[in-house]
Amino acid sequence: MWTTRNWIVTSAWPYVNGVPHLGTLVGSVLSADVFARYLRMRGHRVVFVSGSDEHGTVIEIEARRRGLEPKAFTDQAHEYIKRIWRLWNISFDNYTRTESEVHKDFVRGFLLDVERNKYIETRDQFTAWCPRDRQYLADRFITGTCPYCGYEDARGDQCDRCGRILDPELLINPKCAFCDGRPVFVTRKHWFFRLDKLSDIIYEWLKNHKLLHDNVKNYSISWIKSGLEPRAITRDIKWGIPAPFEGAEDKTVYVWFDALLGYISATKEFFSKSEDSDEWLKLWSSQETMTAYFIGKDNIPFHAIIFPALIIASGRGYKLPDIISATEYLLYEGEKFSKSRKIGVWADEAAEIFSEIDYWRYALMRMRPEDKDTSFKWSEFIRIINSELNDDIGNFIHRTLTLIWRHFSGEIPDSSKVTEVDVEIIDELERSWNLYTQRMDKAEIRPATEVIVELARLGNQYITKKAPWFKIREDLEDAKTTLHVCFKLSLYLATMLYPIMPKSSAALLETMGVENSDNPIVRDKPIELLKSKHRIKEPRVVFTKIPKELAKTLLDQNEREKLMNIIREKVNAQRPDALRF
Repeated sequence: MWTTRNWIVTSAWPYVNGVPHLGTLVGSVLSADVFARYLRMRGHRVVFVSGSDEHGTVIEIEARRRGLEPKAFTDQAHEYIKRIWRLWNISFDNYTRTESEVHKDFVRGFLLDVERNKYIETRDQFTAWCPRDRQYLADRFITGTCPYCGYEDARGDQCDRCGRILDPELLINPKCAFCDGRPVFVTRKHWFFRLDKLSDIIYEWLKNHKLLHDNVKNYSISWIKSGLEPRAITRDIKWGIPAPFEGAEDKTVYVWFDALLGYISATKEFFSKSEDSDEWLKLWSSQETMTAYFIGKDNIPFHAIIFPALIIASGRGYKLPDIISATEYLLYEGEKFSKSRKIGVWADEAAEIFSEIDYWRYALMRMRPEDKDTSFKWSEFIRIINSELNDDIGNFIHRTLTLIWRHFSGEIPDSSKVTEVDVEIIDELERSWNLYTQRMDKAEIRPATEVIVELARLGNQYITKKAPWFKIREDLEDAKTTLHVCFKLSLYLATMLYPIMPKSSAALLETMGVENSDNPIVRDKPIELLKSKHRIKEPRVVFTKIPKELAKTLLDQNEREKLMNIIREKVNAQRPDALRF
């Protein structure tokens, strides 16, 4: 039996020291948007939140390099990134920022509760000081060799190779990330979150969790078994939320603790503008509320261990995570995205290369790296658009609608003569819808897209085999049944595509005569979108291929680089000073 549920959907807060690239989109924001749209389409109540992560030494240093105050830097970056989300049709209910007063007040109050519950204590900590630059160095601005796996370019907070959380003094041969000089470590008083005291509770929660994906659960349990340590929650930097603890007036809150709590504060901020300003608390306090987090795999320990530990330590009873969807890495033609080396495609550049954002959304979800690192390749991008979207899906739907428009004046024919072949297709259609919803319910987006493609190919095989364009003259009843079934297939395909390609799908559904096509609600099956004696509108071309000349350029590395340089120069000039390469 279908039941309306309350959902809080979140994406990792993008750090505003740069323009989001395709990997950022796949790993968090775009995937979260697809899931939020799917839930809304199924009739659930959804609050979709995220925000710009703008504190910390990274921003402080980058702002200084550009001759800006940190706040001026993040003001520019935040506004530009919001424009990018609008460009990509991301349906946030609230996209906020860590400089929000609601957020800052929430974080300080929350951490005081954690302290009152005796999960925060002071300790002396070795803090890196660069004598040459005369500044304290945040963990990530110390590099060296990982003591666990030997990776020579590990950061002071985490090793990108083995994923272990580090302390900078553990690094072998540490050096300043700015001048390559060797830092000295001085003793400073800091406030620590006693993560170790919550180890058993978090372990049991993870072990008994029914919805966590295997990669999240297995990695987190392994991390706990290796031993949890207290984590410093304060930093010796100026740019951030002032630490709320007595005696910590010269400290700020470590940016990771700050940003994690933003999921809750963003919900609070969203409802602060409504008539029921306490609704955020009802949602977060109810165990019936469902929550979903979309992140990259490097963020697993923060979301599956530290965030739930903070919630428990606060004693506030907020809902612990239900779904944590952590993608592997998206590479670019086999290499890591790199701003300094200009390797990759950034979100604002993509629209200049090819303006159909819905096509980008579909292609990226087809490449979503759910079980292993996946490389964005231009050859695959072109194949997905030209072969799958245009040939498999688009041509089938267009043929179906055109035949109904031409031979039945747009009215969907009934199915009075049903053969065994027709029954098999109808059964397969229902099986496909059930499989699609099962996968989407668990945020398995790429496998859900595979169901769409397979169903479209099945439709093409069916319509070719039944050949209604011939049967219309020889066996009208059989042709009616074929087109009735094909229309049902087309309706299901357009509905399945809606969360991924909202603009294109809405146009398709409108052509199919569906009311409220911009916000379709399908609580059970797409067939409920139809009326009796249903009629369609005059069909238009559904999808188009990437132009041949553009495809040729994108497949030629030298020509592609020439095009990319032109586009990058154009886009870079439109970016604010804070985000120019």
